[in-house]
Amino acid sequence: MALSPDDTITITPEILLKAYAAGIFPMAEDADDPSLFWVEPRERGIIPLDGFHIPKRLARTIRSDEFEVRIDHDFDAVIAGCAAPAADREKTWINRRIRDLYGQLFDAGFCHTVEVYRDENLVGGLYGVRLKGAFFGESMFHKERDASKVALVHLVARLKRGGFTLLDTQFVTPHLAQFGAIEVPRRSYKQMLREALDQDGDWSVWPRNLKVSGEEILAAL
Repeated sequence: MALSPDDTITITPEILLKAYAAGIFPMAEDADDPSLFWVEPRERGIIPLDGFHIPKRLARTIRSDEFEVRIDHDFDAVIAGCAAPAADREKTWINRRIRDLYGQLFDAGFCHTVEVYRDENLVGGLYGVRLKGAFFGESMFHKERDASKVALVHLVARLKRGGFTLLDTQFVTPHLAQFGAIEVPRRSYKQMLREALDQDGDWSVWPRNLKVSGEEILAAL
């Protein structure tokens, strides 16, 4: 369900966090549209952290450590990658206001990135918002096969190790369904959200600059 546009509202990072805590999030029609609108899906996409599924081939890729994974290293590059056209999307909903708002949340420590590199080149990643024991996934991208999947696996391992209870994906796509993503009714989601906001998740359970091996990641899952 899309709520009214924000034409008369100045959205600040503080308002954005309150919106997430209430179960709504902003989107834009496309990158060239300066306005935002609020969204509250009737069926909310989540990945149950205890029901996360890793395909065997991907587990081998994780274990091989063929990619380097960094945390909160280059937000601008990640959101630019998420906003860029790709084979599966010709246009994006990430406009300048989205970039600015989430950039401010990143600077304030509420927005985070999981970044995947090969030979110092950023080849995939994701970003999202952390609030207490909930993480709200916003977008992901890849330039190489498996790069965004590796980012997601590292994200889930960090969330589980850090005591988070809710991973919100907003919607369920075939890409996310293979990992166990499901839809839950709005009322059920609101209860999950309330419970997640009653506890603290530790995003820094592994220090930002610590290189966590694929074996450690898989063990955390």
